[in-house]
Amino acid sequence: MTSLLERYPALSWHRPLMLLAVAMTALAGWSLAGLVVDDRTLTGLPIWAKSGKFAVSVVIYAVTWAWLIAQLTRWRRIAWWAGTIAALGLALELVIIVTQIVRGTTSHFNISTPLNAALWTTMGSTIMVVWLATLVVSAALFVNPTADHARNAAIRWGTVLALVGAALGLSMTRETPQQRASGGSISGAHTVGLSDGGPGLPLLGWSTAGGDLRVPHFIGMHALQVIPLVLIALELAARRIPVLRSMQARRTLVVIAAATYGAVLAVLTWQALRGQSVVRPDAVTLLAFGAIAVAAIGVLLYLLIRATKAPVPNRSVPMEA
Repeated sequence: MTSLLERYPALSWHRPLMLLAVAMTALAGWSLAGLVVDDRTLTGLPIWAKSGKFAVSVVIYAVTWAWLIAQLTRWRRIAWWAGTIAALGLALELVIIVTQIVRGTTSHFNISTPLNAALWTTMGSTIMVVWLATLVVSAALFVNPTADHARNAAIRWGTVLALVGAALGLSMTRETPQQRASGGSISGAHTVGLSDGGPGLPLLGWSTAGGDLRVPHFIGMHALQVIPLVLIALELAARRIPVLRSMQARRTLVVIAAATYGAVLAVLTWQALRGQSVVRPDAVTLLAFGAIAVAAIGVLLYLLIRATKAPVPNRSVPMEA
């Protein structure tokens, strides 16, 4: 009988993270069913929406980091243990989220009872451990460069931006001055300028009336997928565009894409902290986004003009399949 590892070799990348991904896939399906059969709402959203969003996000996180750990040749054992700690921490966080959903109450920022406060404190501590574990794996990636400098840049920039995005989540755990003054049952918030639970985007729940720190948090965390995808697109385009066959050209474009992504992340964070909804940018915010676009396009045009004047190298660095 064929073993699971033989049928699904991806499970061997990092077994704890991949098993977590399988479990979160099942949870995503369960949450989808919950959206259909359970009509309860919490903070303005269907009560099973949170577990569904978290499950999908954890699947992406787990599969990405499992694959990256499998590529390591140095620090692999250290990275393996860090990945295992991250998997356990994320599993614990989702158990608490589902527990609170079943109980019909919120998991995040909830200090209304000793039990709720203990669960929220556990979540906060756990996610910090997950962040530190991710930092260790990121460090391992930095000391394991490949022969392709473009791929090195994509992985390194992606990990740095993902760590920044994850760290932005910590800003939501701080007690607001209003909460401190009132001494209520909530400590922390993702909405800036308004209370959580107001009008928001469908399923995502991002506030359409005030600033929402979940926006830069989400955008930053998934830089680890977006930046490498940019490189993959460049590698595919290189089959038809000769200038992209140069490893250095691809690396330069990856750096530009990452710098642009980082600038957009900074503006989104600034926008949220100003209490402004992501769907209602003012003139200053639009000007900032416009400046980023002009700068990125300007650099790309300069490089394109310079590339057209330079001779195309006869020998290019082979690309991996």
